[in-house]
Amino acid sequence: MALTAARKAEVVREFARGKGDNGSPEVQIAILTAQVKELTEHLKVHRKDYTSRRGLLMMVGQRSKLLKYLRLNAPERYQTMVDKLGLRR
Repeated sequence: MALTAARKAEVVREFARGKGDNGSPEVQIAILTAQVKELTEHLKVHRKDYTSRRGLLMMVGQRSKLLKYLRLNAPERYQTMVDKLGLRR
């Protein structure tokens, strides 16, 4: 159910702004998006897993806050992220 280390490293490599970057908003948003997609698939099968549903909602909220930060401080980077990840905005 959790994101594997290999998948997480792949996401970091794809969205990193430079070598060794794993904390920029872009990377954090991409990791959260991958986790949200994986957890959504889990919840399609396990409908009554309310604990995971709560975790999913917290991840979506955190991603929303990071997207808001990026939108206000770097609109061009925000638009790039939304387009790359296919988010509805």
